[in-house]
Formats: sequence, C-alpha cells, structure tokens
Amino acid sequence: MQPSSLFPDDPTRRPKRLQAGIISRISLLNFMCHSNLEIEFGDLVNFITGQNGSGKSAILTALCVAFGCRARGTQRANTLKDFIKSGCSYALVQVEIKNQGEDAFKHELYGDIIIVERRITESAGGNIALKNSQGRKIGSKREDLREIVEYFNIDVENPCTIMSQDKSREFLHSGNGKDKFKFFFKATLLQQVDDLLQGISKQLHDANGLVSHLEDSLRPAKKELDELQDKIKNMEAMEKISQQVQSLREKLAWSWVYDADRKLDAQHKLIEKLKGRIPSCQAKIDQKHHMMEELNDRLATKKNEISSMMERTSEVRRMKEDLQESLSMAAKEQFELTGERDRINRQIAKMSQQVRSLERQIQESHEQYVKNTQAEENEMEERVRELQNEADEANANILRLKEEEDNMMQRITTVENEIQQISHQIEDVEQSNREFSSRIREIQMHQRNKVTAFGGGRVTHLLQVIERNQHKFSMPPIGPIGAHVQLEHGDMWAIAIENAVGRLLNTFIVTNHNDSRILRACAREANYNHLPIIVHDFRRPRINIPRLMLPQTNHPTALSVLHTDNSTVLNVLIDSGNAERQVLVKDYEVGKAVTFDQRIPNLKEVYTSDGYKMFYRSSAQTILPPNKNIRAGRLSGSFDDQIKYLEREASESNLKAQQGRGQKRAKEEELMDLRNILNNVKRRRITLDRQFMSKKFELNDAKNLLSSEANAAHDSNLDELHQDISKLQDEIREKEALLAKIQDRVNEAGTKAKNLKMSLENLCDSAKSEMDALEKAENELMTIEGDLKEAERERKHYEGIMHTKVLADLKNAEAEYRELEHSCQESRRKASIIIPESEIDVGFVKESNPEKLSAELTRSTEKLKREGQRYPESIDDLRMLHEKKKRKISRKLDTYKAFQEKLEACEKALNLRRSKFQRNATLLKRQLTWQFNGHLKKKGISGQIKVSYEEQTLSVEVKMPQDASSSSVRDTSGLSGGERSFSTLCFALALHEMTEAPFRAMDEFDVFMDAVSRKISLDALVDFALAQGSQWIFITPHDISMVKNDERIKKQQMAAPRG
Repeated sequence: MQPSSLFPDDPTRRPKRLQAGIISRISLLNFMCHSNLEIEFGDLVNFITGQNGSGKSAILTALCVAFGCRARGTQRANTLKDFIKSGCSYALVQVEIKNQGEDAFKHELYGDIIIVERRITESAGGNIALKNSQGRKIGSKREDLREIVEYFNIDVENPCTIMSQDKSREFLHSGNGKDKFKFFFKATLLQQVDDLLQGISKQLHDANGLVSHLEDSLRPAKKELDELQDKIKNMEAMEKISQQVQSLREKLAWSWVYDADRKLDAQHKLIEKLKGRIPSCQAKIDQKHHMMEELNDRLATKKNEISSMMERTSEVRRMKEDLQESLSMAAKEQFELTGERDRINRQIAKMSQQVRSLERQIQESHEQYVKNTQAEENEMEERVRELQNEADEANANILRLKEEEDNMMQRITTVENEIQQISHQIEDVEQSNREFSSRIREIQMHQRNKVTAFGGGRVTHLLQVIERNQHKFSMPPIGPIGAHVQLEHGDMWAIAIENAVGRLLNTFIVTNHNDSRILRACAREANYNHLPIIVHDFRRPRINIPRLMLPQTNHPTALSVLHTDNSTVLNVLIDSGNAERQVLVKDYEVGKAVTFDQRIPNLKEVYTSDGYKMFYRSSAQTILPPNKNIRAGRLSGSFDDQIKYLEREASESNLKAQQGRGQKRAKEEELMDLRNILNNVKRRRITLDRQFMSKKFELNDAKNLLSSEANAAHDSNLDELHQDISKLQDEIREKEALLAKIQDRVNEAGTKAKNLKMSLENLCDSAKSEMDALEKAENELMTIEGDLKEAERERKHYEGIMHTKVLADLKNAEAEYRELEHSCQESRRKASIIIPESEIDVGFVKESNPEKLSAELTRSTEKLKREGQRYPESIDDLRMLHEKKKRKISRKLDTYKAFQEKLEACEKALNLRRSKFQRNATLLKRQLTWQFNGHLKKKGISGQIKVSYEEQTLSVEVKMPQDASSSSVRDTSGLSGGERSFSTLCFALALHEMTEAPFRAMDEFDVFMDAVSRKISLDALVDFALAQGSQWIFITPHDISMVKNDERIKKQQMAAPRG
C-alpha cells in the first residue's frame, strides 16, 4: 500500500520558507465589485472561500493588474478602465511583497516590504507607483516594475503561477491535446525559451543580411580598386605614348627642315627655268611691234589716197543725191494722182449703175400699174381669207403645243424631285457609311487602348502630361472614370448605361481644388479643352448604402451592373451620378410599368436597353426617346462583335447606296428624254409662232394693200424716181470733168519722173569708174586696219604673258624662295632647340615623309589627349589613391571577416542551444510523466503523458484500478467528471513541481469533482503546497471544512454579496 500522503510532514524534510517575493497583503479600492477590500495572506497555504458573486476572482485579477498584465490578458475586461467600479472615477490596487532574507531585491532601497500600487482612472489608464516599507515612492516606470517581476520570477501570464477561473475551467474541461500542449509548453517556460531562440535566429538572419549588405558594399569598392589599377596601367601606357609623341616631334622637326631644303632646291630650279622663258617672249613682242609699225605706214598712205579720191567724187555724190530725191518726189506725186483717178472712176461707175436701177424701177412700176385689174382685186380678197384660216389654224396648234409643253414641265419637275429625294437618300446612306467606318476605327482604337474610348487621343496625351507633372499633385488624379469600371452584360446594358452615367465616363477625379487647378493646366497643355473634373476627397471610405435606401425592385440598377476596385470611383458614381437609383429594364412596356404604375420608392429614373429614358416628377410622366448620337459600347468587352455588326451594317448601307445610284441613273435618263421631248415641243411651238406672225403680217399687208389707193401711190413714186435720176446724171458730169484734169496731171508727173531717171542713169554711168576705185581703196584700208588690230592684239597678248605669267611667276617664285629660305632657317633653329641635329638619325629622317610623321603624331597626340581626358589625375596621385583605397578595403575586409567569424560562432552557439533545448524538452517530458504518475498513485491510478513537439499535441492516458486485470488504457475522455478533474489536477501539480515561482494561485480548481475526488484533491494540493515551501492561494466556492487545520494553513471567508 502507498502512504496516505505524498508529502509527509517531517520537520527535517521541510523546505526553507521563502522570505522574499511572497504576497503579504492586497488592498482593493473601487476595483470591480469591491469598494474597499483588504486581505492579508499567510506565508504558505491560503484558502479564500465565498459565494458566487462575492468577488473572489477579483483578487487574482487585481494581482495580475498590479504586476503589469494587460486588461485583455485577464480575460475579464477589454481596457483597464473597465475595472473601475460603477459610479466611481478611479480604482486602486495595492500589493505588498515581502523583501527579506538573502534573496531580497535592493533591500537597502526598498526595505523589508515592497509596495506595488496601480491607480486606474477614466482618462489616464493605469499609473504605476513602487514604494518602500515606509511608503516613500521609489519608482513609477514600467521598466522598474518589470525588473522586480523578472527578479522574483513572477509571471502572472503563466497558468502555473496564476490559474484564473477561466483558465481553470478551460484547462480542466478541455480535452483538446493542442490546448494541453500549450499549457505544458508555457508552464515549463519552453515557449519562452523557444521564442528567445527564434528571436535570436531572426537577429542572426538580420545580422547575416547586414553582413551580406557589407559584402555588397565592398563589391563597388573592389570594382573601384580594380578600375584604379586599370587606370594606372593605362597611365603607364600613356607614358609610353608620350615618349613616342616626343620622339615623333623631334623627328618631325628635322623632317620639316629637310623637306624645306628639298623645296628650296626645287624652287631655285623653277626660278632658273622661268628666267629662261623671258628672252623668247620678248622676241615675240618685238616682232609684233615691228609689224605694227609697217602696217601703220601702209594705213597712212592708203588714207591719203582715199582722201584725194573722195574729194573728186564728192560733187558727183551731191548731184546723185539731188536727182534721187527729185525722182522720189515725182514718183510719189504720180502714185497719188493715179489713186485719185481710180477713185473717181469707181464713183462714176457706181452712179451710172444707180441710174440704170432707177430706170428699171420706173419701167417695172409702169408695167405693174397696167396689170392691176378687177380680177387681181378678187384674188387678193381670196388670198386674205386663206391667210386668215391659216393664221387661225396656226394659233390652235400653238395652244395645243403650249398645253403639251406644260404637261412635260410638270413631269420634269416630278422626276427632278424624285432625283433630289434619291440623292438625299444616297447622301444619308453615305453619311451612315462614313459614320460606320469612323465608328469601326474608333472601336479598333478602343480595342488597342481602352482609355481612348473616353476622350479619344486627347486623353492619352493628357495622361502623359499628368505623369510628367505627377509631383505637383497632392494625390494622383483618377480618370477617366470609364477606364476604371467594368460592365456586366455589356451587350444588353451598354446603351442604357451610356444614357444613365455616360456623361461621367470621361470625367477625372481630384482630391482638392488645388489639384483641380493643376489638372486644368495639364489639360490646356494637352490641348484638351473643357475637361470634366470632379473634386472628391480620396480619403472618404467606400459608401455602404442600406438596402432600404435602394429601389425595391428585381430589376438591376446602374450601380449593380458596374464594377470597380476603386472606392473613390464608386463614391463619385453614387454622389454625382445617382447610379444606385437608376433602374435598368429590357423593353419599353416594362419600363412604363416600373416607372409609372408601380411607384417604386427611391427610384429616380428608368432606362431601357434600347435607349428610352423615363421618370416621374411632380405628377408629370416623362418619356425621352433614344439619343441617336450616343456612342454605345464603350464599356462593352465584345469589341469584335461590335466591329462585325458595324461591318454588316456598312455592307448593307453600301448595297442601299448602289441601288439608290442605279435608281438615280434611271431617273436621270428619263429626265434627259423628257427634256429632249420638251425641247422638240418648244422648237415646234416657236416655229408655229413665227409662222403665225408671218401669216398675221402677210394678212395685214394684204388687207392694207387691198384698201390703199393704187393710182396716187404710182404717180408719187414715178416723180421721185425721175428726180433721183436727174440728180445722179448731174453728179456724173461733174466727176467726168474733174477726171479729165487729173489725167492731165498724171501724164505730166510720169514724163517728169522718166526724165529724172534718165539723168540719174547717165550720171551713174559717168562716175562708175571713180566709185569703183574708191570702193576698192576703202576695202584695202579696212584690211590694213584689221591686220593692224590683230598685230596689236597679239603684241598685248605676249606683253600680258610677259607680265602676268613669266615675270609674275618669276616674282612669286623668288618671293616664295625667300620665304622658304627664311622658313628653312627658322625650322632649323627650332629643330635645333628641340634636339641637336647630331643626335638624330639623319638618314632615316631625310627619307621620312613629314606629312606621314605629322599624321602619326596627330593620331598619337589625340590618343594621348583622349586618355588624358579620361584620366586627368597624375599617375602618382592614382598610385597613392590606390594604396589608400586598398588599405581602406583591407580594413573593411578584416571587419567583414571578423563579423563573419562571429556570426558563424553565434550560429554554432545557437545550434548548440537548440540541441540543448530539444534535450531539455525531452527530459521535461519524461519528468512530467514521472511526476504525474507520482500524484496518480494517491488514488491507486497509473498513467502516461505523451508529448509530440512536432505536432504540438499532449495526450493524457490513465489506467484505472478496475482495469488492472486488463491491458486496456483509457483516455481521459472516457473517465467520469471527477476522475478526469483529478487526473488533470495531478497533471497540473506535476507541472507546478517543474516550475519556480514565489507564490501560486488557483481559482475554482475543484470544479467537476465529486466529494471524494475533492477531498483527495484538496489533501493532495495542501500536502504539495506545504512540501514545496512556496506561497499558495486557493480560491473556491465550495466548503473547505474537510481541509485539515494547521498553523501554516490560513482560511478566509468572503462576505456574501449584497442583494
């Protein structure tokens, strides 16, 4: 049999009583249900009993609050001010801790008692005050309290230190293995150690990141060091190039000297050659000068000869000129008189013809008069009647043609109207076709870039300007709105949504008016005039509309078919567009029923899928037809379907246009035929009009002729004709007399001209020989003058060659020779300064080309200059800088290696501690099973605790006495309530043995126990508490009379709660 107590009361085996860290007194003021409560505790075991509601659990809550636990950690309130008693403004918790013995905390500062005071107010939360035994305030910081708590190892959140009422019920009643594991893991401080190890692991990970960052920071320095090394190598190469440049300069200096010597020799040879050309050129000049002298003598002789000849022929010339002038005047007079004679002859012939005509008229008039008889008069009357009938018939035909012409005009007007109507229809169809094409291009552009559907190309330009000026905005603008929303069932509701909120889709949203001004400036820069802008606070949360404020209908609203992830866009659609009150219906009849018949509350407008808008205002029913100019489908995702539909419409439109053009051509041909017919009718009518007027005039003449007096007219006409004949005969006689005079003058002028011509011919024959000799002399003179000019030109040519070519070239050559000589001397002087001639390879330099040397020097100099621009520093500075950076990097590398070694040591230590942690965890698991079995033996029960650190589960298995004959082991879930509570209590005591604390408290630990189990449990708890030696506080609502009496056990009864 086992002893009746696991912890026998043997004074020699009693543990040393703690004198530091235990609770001696707790005072509560206005805390929870207590107005003023003060309890003193014994050093070992304390029992506090009382009815439910008497405030027992408030004592443990006050302990938790006093030692720094948060309100939520107590599981009794959310904030500290919730602990203030109702009707009070503050609460006060004061805990006195013994501070005696060798384990005392700063005894010289606090004394034998440490007072922890926590004052809770409505506004300030909880203020901490730490006082010594005399009541003097020592500290008020949370760090001071944490120092005391950590020193005494007071962990109020550890269920083995303070097991509150809720934790007791949860622990004793829960059968969950994970909850038991958490209790075990936290009670044994394994969780704290694991958290510390994880924290250290995270710090090591961060330290590794810093070391990696240090390593990354070293890479640019190493790269820079390598670049400096490359620069130094390049600078060494530059020094070689500089030496080559200096050598090339020396060679080039003497190369120019030797080249100047060669040019000087060549120039001397050129001068000698030019001097040899002077005698030959001067000989040619002298030859031409002698020729000019001979020609001048011949010219003077010939001029004298011509002068004497001209004196002899000058009189003949004067006489010839006089005869020629007289002959010209005579011929002119003869020509004029002949013309006058011919004109008078034509006048006489015309007058004679007129006389003969008048005589024929007299004869015909006489014959006509004789023929006028009574028969002719009858014939004239018959003729008048015939002409009258013809005129009447012509008039009737004219009226008929006019009527036909009017009918044709009406038909032409009708056809023209039809053609005009067809033309209008064709224009409408072509306009529709252009609109279809434009719409297809727009949709294709929208398909490539959705944003262009809400402002065209201007909006993309505007977005680019906004992106460039984004730093000016307090918050980036949102827009256009249409780019931020999606439409459900776009094929059905596209037109309805465009009617409902289409005006908002192009709008931009800004958060304040300053951003609005900036956005307006951006729009002007992007040439986007009249940009719609809405100012809306971006910080406003998403609007949540209650269902009671929405239209009570099964039909969707504009807001329900529009979706957006942007809360600001949704708020604007609600605030500015009333999208939540706009109902969408399928057709016209349903829309009328919803709008006017059902009278739905919160309904503003109804839109049909085909574009009708309906609303009810002040008892007035309004229906607006679809807007033909609206651009639907901007929010629709099926762009391909829209394009195919528009292409079909465009094809049908083209077919209609072709049919209309065919009809128009047919009507135009018909109109042309009608106009041709009308022109024929007009021509026939005009011809009949002329015939009618002719007949009418002829009829009038006939009537006048019939009624006139023929005899009187006949006599009068004859007298007039005789007078005209007499007058013409007198004029003919006058003209014939004048013609005879003019003929005499013509004959005289002809005789005079003939005589003058004969005299001129005789004079020309007599002076011909002298004139021929003079002409020959003049020709010879002209030849001599030409030869003289040619000789003078050639002389001037050779003189020009002498001055401009020979002498000028010689002068230039001599001047160039002097310049070359001076340049050669100067080059030699400069070259001698650069390097003496004796120090160069004369043979190599003389054979070298200075141009090639100069080009090579230029290339080397440019290369040296480029390298010098790349590396402006001197090579010594670079070497010093390289050494400095190398030392600096070496220090950093040493630091990096030291950090790396320390990190490796820390990681090694961490791994060692983890292995120790795992070993300790295994040992604690075994120790827990031993301690658990030791407590179970009190009732003759054995058990086993299985802990899985991988799955974080803990299971308790017990073997009851009645199962001794069998090997079956039952889980605690199969035990009775009392047995399960006792086994759980044994599990808790086993944990208590594995933890250290100056005091422990348990609230309602004996729930779900029967009387026997409670008696055994209480005895076990008291024996355990007395044997352990630490302070224990047990709180229970049950009777504790069964607990043995002992001077080390203090029992206190709480007052009953007030009704």
